[in-house]
Amino acid sequence: MLFQSPDGGICLDVKLERETVWLTLNQIATLFGRDKSVISRHLKNIYSSGELDRKASVAKNATVHQEGTREIERTIEFYDLDAVLSVGYRVNSLRGTQFRIWATRTLKDHLIRGYSLNEQRLRQQGVEMRQMVELLSRTLTNHTLVTGEGRAVLDVIHQYARVWGLLLAYDEDRLSERPARPVLPEASLSLESAREAIIRLREDLADRNEATALFGNERGDSLAGILAAIEQTFGGERLYPNVQMRAAHLLYFIIKDHPFSDGNKRIGTFLFLTYLDQNGLLRRTDGSVRIADNAMVALALLVAESDPAQKDLMIRLIVNLLDEPRPSERNTENPSASGSP
Repeated sequence: MLFQSPDGGICLDVKLERETVWLTLNQIATLFGRDKSVISRHLKNIYSSGELDRKASVAKNATVHQEGTREIERTIEFYDLDAVLSVGYRVNSLRGTQFRIWATRTLKDHLIRGYSLNEQRLRQQGVEMRQMVELLSRTLTNHTLVTGEGRAVLDVIHQYARVWGLLLAYDEDRLSERPARPVLPEASLSLESAREAIIRLREDLADRNEATALFGNERGDSLAGILAAIEQTFGGERLYPNVQMRAAHLLYFIIKDHPFSDGNKRIGTFLFLTYLDQNGLLRRTDGSVRIADNAMVALALLVAESDPAQKDLMIRLIVNLLDEPRPSERNTENPSASGSP
């Protein structure tokens, strides 16, 4: 879940797990506007005094970081809501109160009271389709897509509109059963292999005068962070449980986070396809590519034009475009054929 302070000063990607919320030490420091050493000292006092049980309020998350040519696995600790609030009382932060109100409301809405499944489905269909149509209109206008690319964007939207059943399965945690299983063992994309691929892409584009000197130049450690993020685990489980989800987040993060000085859409698309290929998901069982060239261009443009608040919507779109329909679902374009109104 996304927490944003009322003044817009901070924005945190908050994990919901085991009926509570979790923040890292860095996130707590950001939330309260204090140095990490101050937060660390408060947490130490909280646990040493017996105010909270450390085992019950701390979860460890293994992440992979690139240090030179080596990939180093490090463990990051996440602190639950009780720990965050205990720190908040000590630093007397207004944001602590704001976060408590937000977290309490969020947990109540999503974990206790919940929503009627039918109501959720109707709301989702209406809101998501409206968002997608608005995004389509903005993308077509901003890029003057009136020929092949424009039709490709429309094809993507039409295909998305035909998979409401898959979207509902996604919400019910059943989508992982639907996409075709990888034919190879799941493979991660290392920083070294990603950089080598980008160099090959840059050389190829340069030969055709389609790349500037800034193409593919990394901005800080952003690329390493993205590659580590899609492979991270939480509580011993992968944060993104299957290849399709990890590939979708790889494409989204590279396009939206701009880890390169130039070429983010092209590089994001290239690494997305590379990741699918090394996991046996680039092509369908009949040998055809899962996402055609024009559709891939359209998809990258849609991601680039989307609002950050539409992240989940875009991830669902990408995941569903990677799905391979069952034979009985291939004719769903024509509902009248089955007698549906």
